[in-house]
Amino acid sequence: MITPRDITRAPDLEVRAVAGRAGLDRPIRWAHVTELHDPVHWLRGGELVLTAGIGLGAADADRRAYVRRLHEAGCVGLGVALDGPGATVPPAVLAEGDRLGLPVLSVEGETPFIAVVEAVAAHHAAERGRAQSHVLTAQDAMARAALRSGPAGVVTTLAASTDGQSLLLDRNGMTSAAAPATEQPWHRLVRSTVAGAGRRPRGMAVLDDEGAAVLLQNLGPAGRTLGWLALSCGSEVTPHTRMLANHAASLLAVDLLHSRDTRRALHHQRAPHLAAAVSGRAAPPLTLPDPPWEVVCLPSEEPRALMDEAADALSDVLGATDAADRAGLCALADAVVAVLPAGTGAHAGERLLRALADVPNGPRGAGACGARRTSDLPSALTRARQAASEGYRNADEADAWDLFRSAVPREGARAFTESVLGSLHDHDGRHGTDLAHTLLHYLDHGAQVEAAARDLGVHRNTLRSRLRTAERVLGRPLDAPRTRLELWTALSLTPMPCRDRTWHS
Repeated sequence: MITPRDITRAPDLEVRAVAGRAGLDRPIRWAHVTELHDPVHWLRGGELVLTAGIGLGAADADRRAYVRRLHEAGCVGLGVALDGPGATVPPAVLAEGDRLGLPVLSVEGETPFIAVVEAVAAHHAAERGRAQSHVLTAQDAMARAALRSGPAGVVTTLAASTDGQSLLLDRNGMTSAAAPATEQPWHRLVRSTVAGAGRRPRGMAVLDDEGAAVLLQNLGPAGRTLGWLALSCGSEVTPHTRMLANHAASLLAVDLLHSRDTRRALHHQRAPHLAAAVSGRAAPPLTLPDPPWEVVCLPSEEPRALMDEAADALSDVLGATDAADRAGLCALADAVVAVLPAGTGAHAGERLLRALADVPNGPRGAGACGARRTSDLPSALTRARQAASEGYRNADEADAWDLFRSAVPREGARAFTESVLGSLHDHDGRHGTDLAHTLLHYLDHGAQVEAAARDLGVHRNTLRSRLRTAERVLGRPLDAPRTRLELWTALSLTPMPCRDRTWHS
């Protein structure tokens, strides 16, 4: 940044500040020579206007009006050439400059206007060179960080090189890395944006966070989103900041694509061994986690085409864990089969089905069954295939629960459900929310907020807000065992369809 004060201090220029000293530290965007009586039409703001005084006018009123016009146009100063010994800047110009705080500079001696213009241009050229050097250095640092510490290193280096804060989300909107690591208020804006149905930005978007700018970039190839990068960078987004954010997004996208392709390749490599194991022809591959397992059958007309999508969805369901790395997938003639660790939360198979809900020609239903030993795998697959229908069914649970449901008359079940959930369904219908769906997932996860929030793909505070709303609508506390029993029974009597998870409380 160069200011009128810097111009007066330049050793090779004879320029003095003679009025308006309160504004000497404003940044000069450019220096412009003009002798027009009204040059405002040719200005854009931020200029140091240089004149020999021809356009000032002869009357004091004209001279004051000239200074006012420059001030209102956003100029940062007026430089007046003194023609010969004893010449001075007109008093009216000095007085108006002092009144408005617009610096008035006297350009004296043998100093030509071109020297002042060159001083401003040289400063800006040097600034651009420094900024470009900073960008190159930061890009190099991000590349080294990507090799050394992966996505977390890229996110941290991006924040440090832009004096901002950065956030990396997976494609479900859950935090993968952040700098600083603690939750920030602007993270909620980013999550609500990426969760919005039909309005997810493509490429780079600029969000307004109460006057601060947040750059949001989706990561992945055209038409697919593997994650999101967000950068909170203050009130102004400079071209160099955009360049660094784009570079970070490219590095992260390459890492995500490599991870995805590696994960897919591993599942394809292991698939023949797993197919032999679930068919009873061989022992299971050594890569499987220790039993017990949940065997999930996903019927499909094109199971081989579904394999890659299932591998991506499996990573979303299980997260970046050892269980996700060791879980098995294979394509049979009529279905994709997943063998999952049984201790990964309630109904991992159901969550896998939901993660595939938007896949073209994806499965409309899934069946699951538990397996405690290697020898159980073929029979577990048979029962899971038999249980598969619209939605999700677990063969281990179906018998006892079906007995209970068959013992309750349909009208009695409807009356019980209406008695327990009537107010909740009314609220959902009026406000476009889905509190019933939220409660089912919360109760299925044993009232564990963190696990239920991950399953629903929302922040834990969002889930807590929804639960408080549900308590208010029901008029009952959710921590009472009887309340939970009645709610879970009512919610489970009729299977609920997969829901769109984009509404906000």
